[in-house]
Amino acid sequence: MPIHMITMPKWGLSMEQGQVNGWLKAVGDKVGKGDEVLDVETDKISSGVECAFEGTLRRQVAQEGDTLPIGALLGVVADPQTPDAEIDQAVEAFQRDFVPPSADAADAGPQPEKSQIAGRTVRYLKIGEGGTPAVLIHGFGGDLNNWLFNHADLAAHRAVWALDLPGHGESGKAVETGDAEELAASVIAFLDDRGIERAHLVGHSMGSLVAMTVAEKAPQRVASLSLIAGAGLGKEINREYIEGFVAGSSRNTLKPHLTKLFADPSLVTRQLIEDIVKYKRLEGVNESLQKIASSAFEGDVQRRLNRDRLAELAPRTLVIWGAQDQIIPASHAQGLPQGIRVHVIDGKGHMVQMEAASEVNRLLNDFLGA
Repeated sequence: MPIHMITMPKWGLSMEQGQVNGWLKAVGDKVGKGDEVLDVETDKISSGVECAFEGTLRRQVAQEGDTLPIGALLGVVADPQTPDAEIDQAVEAFQRDFVPPSADAADAGPQPEKSQIAGRTVRYLKIGEGGTPAVLIHGFGGDLNNWLFNHADLAAHRAVWALDLPGHGESGKAVETGDAEELAASVIAFLDDRGIERAHLVGHSMGSLVAMTVAEKAPQRVASLSLIAGAGLGKEINREYIEGFVAGSSRNTLKPHLTKLFADPSLVTRQLIEDIVKYKRLEGVNESLQKIASSAFEGDVQRRLNRDRLAELAPRTLVIWGAQDQIIPASHAQGLPQGIRVHVIDGKGHMVQMEAASEVNRLLNDFLGA
């Protein structure tokens, strides 16, 4: 059996290094494809590093607390019968030949752009070429970085665009009503501006409601819908989270609410919180979020539901949910119209596309087709 190297992954365009938080598998443990073998923290989020091979974990080269560049050696997987001397030689050769990527190399490749579209500044990022494109639509208070662990993987098969909705990220902050129609119109204007005639729409949370509204307004533009922890599929929503996110303006006031986004609250890093704090302090953000929230939610009830007619909105629809979602109940994935593909992932929360990125990517790629 070959000797396989587990290396520091690259999650997102800006990642240059990661810190090892701890090993999830011990030396001598059997590992399979997709098994998480250690936990790594970046400046955005903590996540498990998955093994791409089957075998036995023979070496833990990186130790807890180590901060290592992309591509650095973390561990070794091999057959139990492979002599220790061969593994030692392989590790020595890797370490001798490894060259950390330069800062210039880390910055190479696609970068977010901005355009004036329908009178607004819109930030977007395109990765990949060809095929029927996919457009990633983030949720309430999010931005295109919510697809950090998904964008590049999905783009292996097609052009994939992610954008910041009005009032979010680095797009223009002003909104008129902030309702789903206004946000959907901004997505349609984006499709027009980029020359995208028809696309797979992938929405998270409120982004799912926006995607469904696009399908309602311009059905000919939508090849399929993929709805992740989607708003608009049931009445209940966590009012305390919505109100807390809108009102919060500091680390201490926002952190208790941001931890509800994940089944494992330790995944919320200091940098993630600081990024949200900076965003919340931008001029116009709170006013826009208040308009969007009041148009979409009344107390702990969602104003607009597409549940009963979901099957009519697009040729094909996929629904993915984290079973431990504390923002929108995963029970909304139950009892949907016939023909809707539904996957509920145990042990994951509202940000399931980040917590279970590999599984979500597999489901999306299988659904969209290579």
